[in-house]
Amino acid sequence: MREKVEQALANIRPYLQRDGGDVELVEVSQDGMVKVRLTGTCCGCAMATWTLKQGIERVLKQAVPEVKEVVAI
Repeated sequence: MREKVEQALANIRPYLQRDGGDVELVEVSQDGMVKVRLTGTCCGCAMATWTLKQGIERVLKQAVPEVKEVVAI
């Protein structure tokens, strides 16, 4: 599952990088919890929660149905 998550993040990453941010995969648990670290301008941005839930989590759940939740650490 980790490889599938990495591939999905690779598709998202250019959009984040265009605005000076990025996302780093920290952990994928067996129960479908994905932990990521937002970096660059995404770190501390007022829209970071929206980006995480409506962007990253939505795309990951579509690409990898085993993903239950994405959280930022």
